[in-house]
Amino acid sequence: MSTALSTQELSAALELRDLSDPTHGVHAMQTLLDAAVGALARLWNCQVDVQRRGPLVSVEDNYDRLGYCAADVTRDARYTRYAAETVMLRSHTSAGIPPALRALAHRPPDDLLLVLPGLVYRRDSIDRLHVGTPHQVDLWRIATGRMTRDDLLSMIGVLVDTTLPGARWRVTPAVHPYTVDGLQVDVRTDGAWVELAECGLAAPHVLAGAGLDPDRYSGLALGMGLDRAVMLRKGIDDIRLLRSDDPRVAAQLLDLTPWRPVSTRPPIRRDLSIVVAGHPDEELLGDRVRTALGGRTDDLESLTVLSATPYESLPAHVQDRLGMATGQTNVLLRLTLRPIGRALTDDDANVLRDRVYAAVHEGPVTEWAAAR
Repeated sequence: MSTALSTQELSAALELRDLSDPTHGVHAMQTLLDAAVGALARLWNCQVDVQRRGPLVSVEDNYDRLGYCAADVTRDARYTRYAAETVMLRSHTSAGIPPALRALAHRPPDDLLLVLPGLVYRRDSIDRLHVGTPHQVDLWRIATGRMTRDDLLSMIGVLVDTTLPGARWRVTPAVHPYTVDGLQVDVRTDGAWVELAECGLAAPHVLAGAGLDPDRYSGLALGMGLDRAVMLRKGIDDIRLLRSDDPRVAAQLLDLTPWRPVSTRPPIRRDLSIVVAGHPDEELLGDRVRTALGGRTDDLESLTVLSATPYESLPAHVQDRLGMATGQTNVLLRLTLRPIGRALTDDDANVLRDRVYAAVHEGPVTEWAAAR
């Protein structure tokens, strides 16, 4: 597989609507974000700088200047969407922090909240809670003096109370290369703890690398998934609904009123037996499937790996039937197809099944569902 995106893949990524951006149309995500930013600005009585940077960033800003080591697995082309050797589609909105801080070094603030929202691009599994192009926001407070863990906890409390009023929350230790004393923020919902954000004190090396004296300036750094926040706030259980053009759905995504379920059709399932090289990777499989389905990706509710059996563990007759070789793995996949707002016929499901099969199957023996 090529390490760089094709022109078609890059164009499709850049044309995707950013639900956090008002210039792309009204969406509940913007209301949620505005409320969170407003609450933090009032807490600190500080200036606010909202920056909507383009999704193409330098690899240096996305990784190096934030402190990621050269050998970090996240840099692998399996997980990072490279446009060229030194340019990529950002994997987190934190990629905008180094250039934003470099600009601040020329006019250092006394107290400023940096707000960097937007789409990020990842290779991810396919289910009702994950998508390859989620929305994030980075909220960094940069100020003179020394901020502490208590300041960070105060920030978390205000953010949770604004985003999910009345929700219980907790923090657990987390490691990030660009923070000190990192924390993960979880909220209690439907009897379970769910991650809402990650944060910490801004690492001195990030400030110093941008030209801000860490002996004079300090910072609070927080990143939050906006899709998850909107889903939790409104009570939505399927991330595909956030982009649906079904009028019954779209009309409910203009504000933060509780979600009113719309009628859905039963799912159509297709199980596939495929052969892949090495060990299966759900994120890589998910990315291949998204590429194969293109504009029909949202017809797929989930992609599940039911089992993965290496060549050596299969009976000889199965190895022969599948035409497998040493080093390959037989994977059983389940596709759950359920478009939002329209019906899907068995024939159409078979066509989609075959698109997925052609994209992920690497064995010499093929089994098609649709007439060919």
